[in-house]
Amino acid sequence: MSLLLVSIATIVLIVSGVGIMNVMFVTVAERTKEIGIAKAIGAQKQDILTQFLAESVILSIGGGMVGALLGQIIIPILNTFEGWYVVPSVSGVILSFTFSAIVGLFFGFYPALKASKLDPVDALRSE
Repeated sequence: MSLLLVSIATIVLIVSGVGIMNVMFVTVAERTKEIGIAKAIGAQKQDILTQFLAESVILSIGGGMVGALLGQIIIPILNTFEGWYVVPSVSGVILSFTFSAIVGLFFGFYPALKASKLDPVDALRSE
């Protein structure tokens, strides 16, 4: 049972990570002109990278919050079923936030790197 749950959690983390990566690619594409302006006035690659990584981590932690809230709502419902007894734990919530931040950081890195490598002139020309 533990192996099954770990397998399902791994698949969910990978799928959510790909979703975060797609959202970040769309964000980079929509904000190309903004990135070009920032680089034209002196923003370094590190500044752009940090900005987009922070957005990715915030996005994934927001998803982690929704998941933790749903878990806290569902646990009492599960306890009403015959033979089910689930105990909520603080360490579980902390672990979920940690994993969601790591997934956001890992899957948000490539879009952030791509945004930080944009040429300011090409970015300003984009429509």
